[in-house]
Amino acid sequence: MNEQPLLILAIAIAAGLLMSRVVKLAHLPNVTAYLVGGLLLGPVFGLITPEISGALSVLSDVALGFIAYSIGAEFKLSYLKDIGAKPVIIACLESGLASLFVFLALWALGQPLPLALTLGAIAAATAPAATLMVIRQYRAKGPVTSMLLPVVAMDDATCLILYAVLSNIARAVSASGGTPGLWELLGQPLVQIVGSLALGLALGFVFVGVLRFFHSRGNKLALTLMIVFAGVGLSSASVLNLSSLLVCMMIGAVMVNMSHDPESLLEQCDRFTPPLFLLFFVLSGAALDFSVLTTVGLVGVVYVLVRVLGKMAGATLGALTQKCDPNIVKYLGLTLIPQAGVAIGMARLSLTQLPEYGAQINAVILAGTLIYELTGPVITKWALRRAGEIAVKQ
Repeated sequence: MNEQPLLILAIAIAAGLLMSRVVKLAHLPNVTAYLVGGLLLGPVFGLITPEISGALSVLSDVALGFIAYSIGAEFKLSYLKDIGAKPVIIACLESGLASLFVFLALWALGQPLPLALTLGAIAAATAPAATLMVIRQYRAKGPVTSMLLPVVAMDDATCLILYAVLSNIARAVSASGGTPGLWELLGQPLVQIVGSLALGLALGFVFVGVLRFFHSRGNKLALTLMIVFAGVGLSSASVLNLSSLLVCMMIGAVMVNMSHDPESLLEQCDRFTPPLFLLFFVLSGAALDFSVLTTVGLVGVVYVLVRVLGKMAGATLGALTQKCDPNIVKYLGLTLIPQAGVAIGMARLSLTQLPEYGAQINAVILAGTLIYELTGPVITKWALRRAGEIAVKQ
């Protein structure tokens, strides 16, 4: 029995790698392959049961920590000064309207408030990996591409803050069984956000300070693991009850702005995390409960469609208010469809934070991710080609 988790992990890695070779033939992103591999191991063949998935949940927590850490590392102050306010405003509008549209649509359908709030928060997230893959593969270049890169970098950070607020409100509504008070609606989310950022700031300074005494690549990687583990562990402690996503995001932001050689730290982290992310997505796919899909069909369809409308409306509005290039106004929203890592991570968190609705939320997000990751890269390529930023012969 003690060997079973290691055998399961070996099988999960093998399934992810095998499926990545299969989907490569269709030019689909690896995240789709990993999710499909998980679906085969979990709901289809039953090799990864809910009990096994729960026992391995620590891997998901660690993977989420590193995803948030990498998002924080995108916020280098010198870079933000160079690009100005336009991407920030567009990112806030497109993520905010996607969240608002999904929440209002689900609430109008009569869905429970905690479910509508949580799915609304998750709707803000965009997966940059598939979008960047299209840009690199076709060597896209132009105004839309230049605006797209900083927008997707900021998008998930906006989503993490929205999730911290709305998920806290959702838990308060679910726990009270009615209308929560002002403290539950505003006080608790504010305390969680400020507390999470403060803890991340403190850990980030500790990280940067200790790095001065260690110079080898192995020691630096060990320190990175230590600080992310500490951020995830401390934030999930019952006494603190903070957001591990915000904590690790702030650690990454402090590191990239305060350390002497952030590029080498990120390079080492990039070498360590791919198999961890592979396992995360495979286990996420394995956690999908097919029986729930029959009960969330309409919710899933509304989520998939309305989120895209919100993204497009927000990106268009932001580009218009900032007087951007006409092609940015027309096509930027279409490049923001993919959704994967952060969204799946927050859906996984809902399994423990909102157990009453967690399975339903997880099913909707995983099903939506498969649709978005299948269609998103194709639509992104079409939009960039229409904008004249990809050669027609490609």
